[in-house]
Amino acid sequence: MPTHRDPRRLRHFVAAALFGLFTGVTHAAPWTLDALLARLAQQKSGQATFVEKKTLTLLDAPVESSGTLSFTAPDRLEKRTLRPRPELVRLQGDTLVVEQAGKAPMTLKLASYPEAAAFVDSIRATLAGDRQALEATYRLSFSGEPTAWQLILLPRYSRMSDLISRIVIRGREGDVQRIDFDMADGDRSEMRIQRTTP
Repeated sequence: MPTHRDPRRLRHFVAAALFGLFTGVTHAAPWTLDALLARLAQQKSGQATFVEKKTLTLLDAPVESSGTLSFTAPDRLEKRTLRPRPELVRLQGDTLVVEQAGKAPMTLKLASYPEAAAFVDSIRATLAGDRQALEATYRLSFSGEPTAWQLILLPRYSRMSDLISRIVIRGREGDVQRIDFDMADGDRSEMRIQRTTP
């Protein structure tokens, strides 16, 4: 089973926290990937609720969890799981802290996990609207229109593709509504997100 020291665990938290908290304004310019990235970069903080269903190769049935996400620019992210059991995961800068009831907090440095750090940096590039940084790690495929768009991230290098096959992000305008993670080991995560701040 994955542990807190497993880079696969970092990917779920980071992607969910970053992608789940963006909002937009009224659509005016042509709807392109650059327009979407600019829209996402406008959001400097936010809160959202999530419901995540994980399909793990080691388990017979999917595992569902739910809770809240929060983000404060430039680099503070929190994923607070409320069900099935409480857990708080906080990322600020290069430091990841995991808190569980009845256990001492666990602190990790992303620099000790180069693959996970590359994943984090790529997601942060999305938040910053930095297409050049994104394309340094991922091949991007964008389609759709403002009312229903899709962005697919495919890892360029083995250090990432050994962890994740692809990330599929779907949304409306500047709101991310669903993120699917297809992992290289066969695990899969589907997260539905609903923004709760204006």
